[in-house]
Amino acid sequence: MKGFNRTTVVSQFILVGFSSLGELQLLLFVIFLLLYLTILVANATIMTVICLSRTLHTPMYGFLFILSFSESSYTFVIIPQLLVHLLSATKTISFTACATQLFFFLGFACTNCFLIAVMGYDRYVAICHPLRYTLIMNKRLGLGLVSLSGVTGFFIALVATNLICDMPFCGPNMVNHYFCDMAPVIKLACTDTHVKELALFSLSILVIMMPFLLILISYGFIVNTILKIPSTEGKRKSFATCASHLTVVFVHYGCASIIYLRPKPKSASDKDQLVAVTYTVVTPLLNPLVYSLRNQEVKTALKRVVGVPVVTKLI
Repeated sequence: MKGFNRTTVVSQFILVGFSSLGELQLLLFVIFLLLYLTILVANATIMTVICLSRTLHTPMYGFLFILSFSESSYTFVIIPQLLVHLLSATKTISFTACATQLFFFLGFACTNCFLIAVMGYDRYVAICHPLRYTLIMNKRLGLGLVSLSGVTGFFIALVATNLICDMPFCGPNMVNHYFCDMAPVIKLACTDTHVKELALFSLSILVIMMPFLLILISYGFIVNTILKIPSTEGKRKSFATCASHLTVVFVHYGCASIIYLRPKPKSASDKDQLVAVTYTVVTPLLNPLVYSLRNQEVKTALKRVVGVPVVTKLI
């Protein structure tokens, strides 16, 4: 990243976050700690099952493995510091640490948006072109899509972080959030931020709306194909394979849109932090739970990994 603007005199920020809750912060510490441990265990379980079960060595579960790793890294950027601040009277973060947190948060967040879109494309090929699936979704294409998602995500994060860090911060240093996110930090800049906010809004549209529209187009073709399946059981199974992904899609992009694609509010709201909790804590927890509870292949593989007998239905 570039060096910070030379007119910057603020050496550290204060993350206000949940400070107004007083003694309730101890309760929040316990809740967030349990949620964080659950996120790590759940995602680690998903990744372990995918590694150990040969039946899950397919592009779809390869993408799920990468998404679980990215989600775990995404929470690692935010939650440990949040836990420390909930127990601490001083909730400061240095300028450099804030910029670093912002960069990695945006990097993993953007990567996740692109990965979920890649998983949508995978479902499109699997359902609309089943006979050519292995030919189209080969290892080379899969690795290429994952690499492109990561490189593009972190490049956009680098651009966004540079846009913010290049602004002068010479006065207020109280960030009305529990981590360094774009909007709360920009509000502290002592200069006109309209041009850079427009640039960041354009990047948000690129990261959120473009993948979401591609997913909607993919599912338009998917639904059209499923409706042509003659058997009711065939339709049910096809819709079931998409249900987990669609659940994650609407929660992930829905929360991101509320925060990053709405008109700029005049003042920060506690609701913003509530929505932020959803996409920084709940969504990373939702992914492994949804894919494990609603996906029969994952549940069967998990039983085999832990040694639980699997009953095979005879047709």
